[in-house]
Amino acid sequence: MPVAAMAAVQRVTGAAPVIEPVTLEDPRENEVRVAIRAVGVCHTDMVMRDGHLPVPQPVVLGHEGAGVIEAVGSAVTGLSVGDHVVLSFAHCGACVSCDEHAPAYCHNWFPLNFFGARLDGSTALTDSQGAPIHSHVFGQSSFATHAIVPASNAVKVDPSLPIELLGPLGCGIQTGAGAVLNAMRVRPGSSLAVIGAGAVGLSAVMAAVIAGATRIVALDINPDRVAFAREMGATHAFLATDADMVGHAAAAGCPAGFDYIIDTTGIPAVCNAAIPALAPRGELALVGAYPPDQTIAMDAIFAMSGGRVVRGVVEGSADPATFIPELIGYYQEGRFPFDRLIEMFAFADIAAAIEAGESGRVIKPVVRMP
Repeated sequence: MPVAAMAAVQRVTGAAPVIEPVTLEDPRENEVRVAIRAVGVCHTDMVMRDGHLPVPQPVVLGHEGAGVIEAVGSAVTGLSVGDHVVLSFAHCGACVSCDEHAPAYCHNWFPLNFFGARLDGSTALTDSQGAPIHSHVFGQSSFATHAIVPASNAVKVDPSLPIELLGPLGCGIQTGAGAVLNAMRVRPGSSLAVIGAGAVGLSAVMAAVIAGATRIVALDINPDRVAFAREMGATHAFLATDADMVGHAAAAGCPAGFDYIIDTTGIPAVCNAAIPALAPRGELALVGAYPPDQTIAMDAIFAMSGGRVVRGVVEGSADPATFIPELIGYYQEGRFPFDRLIEMFAFADIAAAIEAGESGRVIKPVVRMP
């Protein structure tokens, strides 16, 4: 039977969502219904809110959910009512990338994650007047007390873990950590610069410690973030405005440049300014939310002669089914304290949570359901 829920519905581009009653249809054969316990607020939610991605309205955003399964579709295997799950991005499971365990590069990525509907165009939500509300953003639309989710989107976790903390592992945290551990496979003894010390950047810093990098440099325009990055494992942390990237590399004891640079800002000019600081065989990972029709430029001889690489990275090149448990293992060992990035907000205060993240006051706001 359909289930009544509450959801933060985005009806006006650029405005705060409004919590209102909604109705969820039953999960289809390959879906589950999840009672959301908490959901992280991600910068990509704001990009979607502001109309910079093709997400229709009215819509329920939210894509870092975690909760407990309440119902399963007839064809679902491996998941049961009562399972605790972390929700991640949607993928088709049938394309070449999915077949090769690279679901972050699913050939159906955009329609599955950004079109606000299932591939057949249907939605799982209606409002109090019976009108449809777009759902299935990142396969979840978890700014709500309940969500209908593809079973492939849900990663089962140990119920003894603090489920309210785990949602950000499904996007922001795995994006930063995965850029280090999966996409670039940072070498022990190497150097890494992270531009932007937000949730993604600080996750990359923590992962670089795990990878064995010996010079880990964090850059930000916020002095408090610079100081906090040192606490999280950065060997050096600088105000980004104090020097150019070549100067930062020299100050960190890397006169030949950095072996790896991760950009989390989404600002193409920042990326272009970082490229000259790449060492021979150096790699720049583009991790931010970049505006359309912008150019990243590298001198051809500089790239070729030094074997330098610029790579795009989506969701940390992660397969969430294996990478989220890996990150949880590091957390349990005390090597990945991502919980230090999180501040909790009540669902009723979701607008304040969003503002706290946008202003930079809070690194990773997480909204907890009643």
